[in-house]
Amino acid sequence: MEKKNRDKTITKVGYTVIRKGGKLLVFLGFLGYVGIDTAGIGSIIASLGVGVGLAVQGSLSNLAGGLIILLMRPFRIGDYIEAQGEGGTVEDIQIFYTYIVTPDNKVVMIPNGSLANGNIRNYSTKEFRRVDFEFSISYDEDFERAKKVIWDVIENTENILMDPQPFVRVKTHGESTINIVTRVWTKNEHYWDVYFDMMESIKTNFDKSNIEIPYNQLDVHIKNK
Repeated sequence: MEKKNRDKTITKVGYTVIRKGGKLLVFLGFLGYVGIDTAGIGSIIASLGVGVGLAVQGSLSNLAGGLIILLMRPFRIGDYIEAQGEGGTVEDIQIFYTYIVTPDNKVVMIPNGSLANGNIRNYSTKEFRRVDFEFSISYDEDFERAKKVIWDVIENTENILMDPQPFVRVKTHGESTINIVTRVWTKNEHYWDVYFDMMESIKTNFDKSNIEIPYNQLDVHIKNK
């Protein structure tokens, strides 16, 4: 399967199932070879299975969730996802748990039962991704001039796509600021490069153009008695 470039998820899960199933068949074959009645053992295993099944309903839910994930394929190994309050790159999908690696290199095990029945946000499915910003300027500033500065930054920032066309418009009139929403598109792998490049360039160019970025201020009045 690896030589034929099959999907990594199916390859790893299939290998695990076949390996463990093969070991079980070899063990049962060995018992039959040495003269032990495997039919009786099978009945005992079935009885134990019922009892264990009642005790591990959560695990059975995870097993069913693992099968659903393998059939529905909401994500693959290597995808970046957010689910169950965690976010990271999918490292492995097992029968009972899915392993993801967070950006700070921590491994999180998510039960497949919860994963299959919850919301999953997959950031790797689509080739392109939109980067959203919101920049604030003072009411005393010319918002058209601020929009032009933002457009200049967009046109000079690498990896920003012009199709779909970037979007720059006034979003809201805040209590003390005019808020300009900016949306640009880029390839998935360039998302964070574009985000940080834009944030740094906007601050630099606003300063060069003497566009005031307002911030909260507190006036304290002292009264002498």
